[in-house]
Amino acid sequence: MHASITLALISLAAATVTGALGYGYSSITVPIALLMIGSRTLNPALVVVEVAVNGYSAFLNRHAIRRIWVRVAPVVIGVVPGVLVGSFLLASLPSGTVKLVCYATLLPLILTQAAGFRLPIRRERAAALPFGLSVGLLYSLTTISGPPLALWFNNQGLTRADFKVALAVTRVCESCLTLVTYAWLGLLTADSWQLSGWLAPGVLLGMPLGHLLIERIAPETFRRVCMSFDAWLVGFGLSRVVDDLTVVPSVICYQILTLTLVIDAILLRRFFATSHKEVPAPVTTT
Repeated sequence: MHASITLALISLAAATVTGALGYGYSSITVPIALLMIGSRTLNPALVVVEVAVNGYSAFLNRHAIRRIWVRVAPVVIGVVPGVLVGSFLLASLPSGTVKLVCYATLLPLILTQAAGFRLPIRRERAAALPFGLSVGLLYSLTTISGPPLALWFNNQGLTRADFKVALAVTRVCESCLTLVTYAWLGLLTADSWQLSGWLAPGVLLGMPLGHLLIERIAPETFRRVCMSFDAWLVGFGLSRVVDDLTVVPSVICYQILTLTLVIDAILLRRFFATSHKEVPAPVTTT
């Protein structure tokens, strides 16, 4: 019961960030939730919630879907086999291995976004299919795809409005496909449905609350602070799972968290030092 209440509060906080910025639900919820519950129970519950969240976001931006579909379609096509492979891996891999993959993938992506890295890909169509496959694999295995999708669409120079539409369309496709695949593999258990019932109220309350808060806080500042918090959580989660798996001696494990804090502090200092110059910040997600 205590774990369920904690997860409900986490869902509320993550949904508030998502309501304010348009992204961030899974990448805030997952690092904390994985410390309390296994991925085979958590992932299906999150996907059930995200089908509704992503569908709502796509509906709000439906007028622009036709404009960006030609650039999104190759990524979505690549997502299909990635989701199938990732779902099978989730059903067969040990929980600790899934956690390790999740944290180890997330941390460099979050720090890369925080650094404002951008490298446009010229042969977009050729790269979109393998990229979509990797995104589908990551999402079905961890329910997180925001960081790589942000890097991709931001690198390709989409405007803020087109970015939000492209992200919503891609994520509604991957979440619906993942939900169907989970159901086919028998991963939608009673425990997962019960957990989704604890997560859903936080989304219903947090989304509109986030819309209200963002009117009073600078969006880029709020986004950057949330990204730092996310990096700290993922750094701690990675240190914890490496310690649990006894991959390296315990005294070394939490140096991962220390290094994460140092790198993020440097990037955070640079952000606040340059933000007053009104340099347009890249659109990102977590």
